Amino acid sequence: MKKITAYMIVFVIGAIAYSMLEILWRGYTHISMALAGGICLVGLYYLENTKKELSLLKKCIIGAFFITFVEFSFGCVVNKLLGLGVWDYSDRFLDLMGQICPLYTLLWFIITIPALGLCKTVNRIIEIMEDRREKS
Repeated sequence: MKKITAYMIVFVIGAIAYSMLEILWRGYTHISMALAGGICLVGLYYLENTKKELSLLKKCIIGAFFITFVEFSFGCVVNKLLGLGVWDYSDRFLDLMGQICPLYTLLWFIITIPALGLCKTVNRIIEIMEDRREKS
């Protein structure tokens, strides 16, 4: 039960945080970005909890590519398949189909640092909640 609760909490936090980041960066967001954000933070949470032996640098590299993959996947569905035009990076250096570009992969690398810290904090909070339940 602990794991399911943790992943649900992490998903919601990721959905809200990703949407808020996008609103701060672009001034607006799309509901699909909340879903993408939830998936991204769940992926980082999984990474943080299963690959503790990896250095922060390696986790950030993996995280940046994972988030970029999620963005590319969502872009192909939301923008290309459904034609919603949520974003278009065609004018960016080395873009791929207008859905991803190296600049944002670099930004995801940087954002992975506090995101992993957030994942650790969620773990600590859940452990405290579990300890209190056991003592009750």
